[in-house]
Amino acid sequence: MFDTSVTYEAAPSRTTVLQNTYRLLSLTLILSAATAYLGMLYPVGGLGMLGIMVLAFGLLFATRAYANSGTGVLLVFAFTGLMGFSLGPTLNHYLHLAHGSEIVGTSLLATGAAFFGLSAYVQVTKKDFAFLGGFLMVGLIGLIVVSLIGMFFPTPALSLALAYVSVLIFGGYILYDTSDIIAGRQTNYIMATISLYLDILNMFLAMLRIVTAARD
Repeated sequence: MFDTSVTYEAAPSRTTVLQNTYRLLSLTLILSAATAYLGMLYPVGGLGMLGIMVLAFGLLFATRAYANSGTGVLLVFAFTGLMGFSLGPTLNHYLHLAHGSEIVGTSLLATGAAFFGLSAYVQVTKKDFAFLGGFLMVGLIGLIVVSLIGMFFPTPALSLALAYVSVLIFGGYILYDTSDIIAGRQTNYIMATISLYLDILNMFLAMLRIVTAARD
């Protein structure tokens, strides 16, 4: 299904990279949904979740190391499957709220609509969003710092504000990462898939908080 002949000497065409990225991304999202269901049935917390996060980081670095081979595809599935499994406790939390199914379903639809809309906009307009790179990185660092502060001084208003900022930042990253493929700066569909997957995952988590607040 995928063109694994990615080499530095002969980079694939932009169309090939884009097609392979969307194919692989679709499969990873399906796998994540399946493993998330398993995570809901067999939730892991505490040290177990910490172990999952450490393993996920290891798989992420391994994927980067093998991004130019077929092994990288297997590592992408391992990474995204593990990330999906880690969503189990989070989904259980939201599903047990009043109108929980509606909250999760609406968040999924909103995230999917945002991704397709932003990706389509880049492909139709061919606009280069490389200029967003610096702003997004600064915004992401700021988001992480404020989130860490919020762990010690949690307030509903701060959590909701961070959720809205997260949607803006990762929406910007969808534009930026898609633009990288269209412009030919990203020639490796494996790494492109990882980038877009993380954009979607983080946007979905932020959408859950926003939709929950709206229901409340």
